[in-house]
Amino acid sequence: MSAALLTFGASAVFVTGTTSAAADPIEGCTATTGAVVAVDFGPFGGKVERGCDTTPTTGYELLRDAGFTTEGTVHDGPAFICRIGNSSFNSGTRYPTPDKEACVLTPQATAYWSYWIASPGQKNWTYSPLGAMARTPKDGDVDAWVFGGTDIGGTSGKPTFSPDDVRAAGGSPSPDPTGPTGPPTVPPGTVDLPAATRWLTGQLTDGERVVDEGATTANHFLTTEAVYALAGADPKSATARKAADFLATPAQTDAYAYPAGKDGIPDATAAARLALVAEATGRDPRAFGGHDLLGDLVTYVCPRDIGDGETIDGCLTKGDFRTTGQSDAQALAVIALLNGGVTPPADAVNRLTGLQCEDGGFTGVLIRSGGWCDSDAGSTGLITLALKRAGGHDAAVAKARAYLRKSQLATGAWPSAPYLTTGAPAATAWAAQALRALGDAPYADAGLFWLSKQQLPPGGFGFEEGETDARVFATAPAVLAAAKSDLVTLTTPPAVPPTIPPGGGPDAKKGTAYLTDKARLIQGRYYENAPGSGFADYGLTIDGAYALAATGQDNATLRNVVDFLDKGGKDGKGRGVHDWTLIGTQHAGGGSIGKTAVLAEAVGRDPRAFGGQDLIAALAKAVCPAPSTAPDRSCAAKGAYTNAPSVFSQSLGIIAQVRAGDGAAAAEPIAYLESLQESSGAWPSLIGTASGAEVDSTAMAAMALDLLPDAKAQAAVDKALAWLATQQKDDGGFPGASGNSVNSAALAIQGMSLDTPKYAAQIGKARMFLVTQQNTDGGFNVAKGGQLGSDVRASTQAVGGATGISFATLTRSLEGTTPEPIPSTSTGTGGTGGTGGTGGTGGTTGSGGTNGTSGTPVIITPGESPSASNGTGSAGGNSAVVTGGSGGGLASTGVQVGALAGAAAVLTLAGWRLVVMARTRRDPAEEDR
Repeated sequence: MSAALLTFGASAVFVTGTTSAAADPIEGCTATTGAVVAVDFGPFGGKVERGCDTTPTTGYELLRDAGFTTEGTVHDGPAFICRIGNSSFNSGTRYPTPDKEACVLTPQATAYWSYWIASPGQKNWTYSPLGAMARTPKDGDVDAWVFGGTDIGGTSGKPTFSPDDVRAAGGSPSPDPTGPTGPPTVPPGTVDLPAATRWLTGQLTDGERVVDEGATTANHFLTTEAVYALAGADPKSATARKAADFLATPAQTDAYAYPAGKDGIPDATAAARLALVAEATGRDPRAFGGHDLLGDLVTYVCPRDIGDGETIDGCLTKGDFRTTGQSDAQALAVIALLNGGVTPPADAVNRLTGLQCEDGGFTGVLIRSGGWCDSDAGSTGLITLALKRAGGHDAAVAKARAYLRKSQLATGAWPSAPYLTTGAPAATAWAAQALRALGDAPYADAGLFWLSKQQLPPGGFGFEEGETDARVFATAPAVLAAAKSDLVTLTTPPAVPPTIPPGGGPDAKKGTAYLTDKARLIQGRYYENAPGSGFADYGLTIDGAYALAATGQDNATLRNVVDFLDKGGKDGKGRGVHDWTLIGTQHAGGGSIGKTAVLAEAVGRDPRAFGGQDLIAALAKAVCPAPSTAPDRSCAAKGAYTNAPSVFSQSLGIIAQVRAGDGAAAAEPIAYLESLQESSGAWPSLIGTASGAEVDSTAMAAMALDLLPDAKAQAAVDKALAWLATQQKDDGGFPGASGNSVNSAALAIQGMSLDTPKYAAQIGKARMFLVTQQNTDGGFNVAKGGQLGSDVRASTQAVGGATGISFATLTRSLEGTTPEPIPSTSTGTGGTGGTGGTGGTGGTTGSGGTNGTSGTPVIITPGESPSASNGTGSAGGNSAVVTGGSGGGLASTGVQVGALAGAAAVLTLAGWRLVVMARTRRDPAEEDR
């Protein structure tokens, strides 16, 4: 027997499961006698199981004496609790099972049993500073064991149930951490929606504003509430639009949202509310009452915490919208930006997650980290809607959902404060809106039953249960809930897959199959610049992603491409996307940065944190202050982007900045682009170099300027489209660099689709031209009359362009997709091992080793072992967990662990639907895309 086997055999005794002692009955523990331990078997299909030990000596013995069995690891012995079982669940099977975790080495930090404690009267869990064998529980204590991931400090991965849920209570049933098993049992109930809207309309003076009793000026806050409700009940409500017109009067906008003066810092709460009014009634939040509300919201996000450097008025913590003060205002601002087509700063969204209390609910106050956190149903409902809309915060949303379900009263209502036993219409309405949005319609319907019983004879609702005076503040959210709407669905048209307008078109399904064939799309993630080169063509890869986003035919592959670009993917030569954008260097290309940012915006990723870089800040930095002098050719002119010598690149940069809400920084690039338009309406191909008018550039410039609401930009777009129509050939094609070009025809379709009613005939002809150029494999020729055979670049433009969707409004939610694992080892031929690496096919490159050719893309995520990228750790294949070294202790395991290796958690971003306000000349069918 080998030494390794002898060692394993000698150590096996430590892995043998410990048998539980005779458990004390749960009734034996009280608030002053014994300790209770709770183990959450939820990740394995079970529930929370409790046990009691009337005379605990250690946390380890508490587990055993309470009826649980455990197993340790070969490496660390029984003190590191690797598996836990209980006879009440699945015949005592210990979890995780051996097929999931061998329990030989220390488990990874994303999947192990963490240890939490709470003393008598303590409302929140504390990550145990001691191991289970070193801790001595006291009478009235409660312990919890949760499987999953946490960090060394225990700031994440806490139990989903509270200490009070599992404390000694005379043998109360075991809690279910997800809350009640079903909604309250109440009969159906219907709110009289017409009566409620009539009552609200009656509260509007002159049919346009709410005026408090005894006052002479408008209550802008309540007027916005009325608009939301009326628009929610009837999207075409003339009354809602009239009230919005009143609020959009510059004097009223300034009085409400700009109390410091027209050019002063806005009241963020008011600006957000007015932006939502605009979005709910078909107005432009970028030009409302003489203000760009969305741009101002983004501009005045707090850059740092109040304790970091000089104090900033109106700021408490990094990510706050200045002057908000309340969590509902923070949430409204996030929703307003998202519904207006602007990606909110990540810090602003993350600020909302920091308001989540231990019980899963959210506080209504913008507390700092560690501050007193008191949940309420109303704030929880609204913030949950915001986070769901933003995407990427599934864990926080799940906890909030559990809180809302658990806090619903038997009557179907929710209280305005957690200590109350009666309901409140506003809190009930917000909670019901959120749960309906999350798919919990029965809970929401129970809330509507309670609301139907609280509706007063005139149609309105009071502040609290049983109140007889109707109030606008309570009635407005109740109307939204009764209409089965909310602030997100109210302002976001339903997402529908793009359809080919009249006139037919190429086969999008076959075109998508051609683009996603792994013979072309390497590992389903990038295109090469030449077959077998291993060198990614990142510009072409993004073109392919645009096409997939436009058709919606293969969101799973689109997710893989986006993750590859966003999460640090490397091509066969070890290059990532920013080896192409050259961001952060003197050679940074404004066009390539803009192109990458537009993709991020289209799929709901944050362009301020994409691929580890702030693309929007980089674009602002790339704006040229003046033309460069020879031999430096980086800047063609003031307002151009660095190293972006084409109108196409200039347009992409502008689209990215405007969609991100950074219109101020894009002012000079916009002015420069407008200056390049020729008298004919066309744009040239190049900037800084003489070139002729071009279809591709003209279409692209029109898409960029179409984002702007001002008359000058719209006139430029109209002129450009008229010129495009004159360039169409008799067969429907358009001239391009390659002749009768597929690429140019597709871009012309996108351009002319900005005014579909006017150019429907030309669009139809161009689509039929593309039909004639699609081959049996689904791909497209480069040009009619040229060399036959499908070309990837032409196909990416044809597939996406045929839909007619502008790059400026392209959106595709990745909700419902999941990340697929990407190999973290090269699969090139002949990889040579260095220090810590192994050679050969499938081996990693060690320190000093060399990569093989055309390798598999590599994704390096935060927290991943450096060996994955530098080759100074484990070998290829199924690598073992790294142990040893110097590190801190992991108290929850019961032992001191040197270095616990763990892969970073991969979050599924639900994505979000970006919406740009419909322009009057756009086909109504376009508004839903």
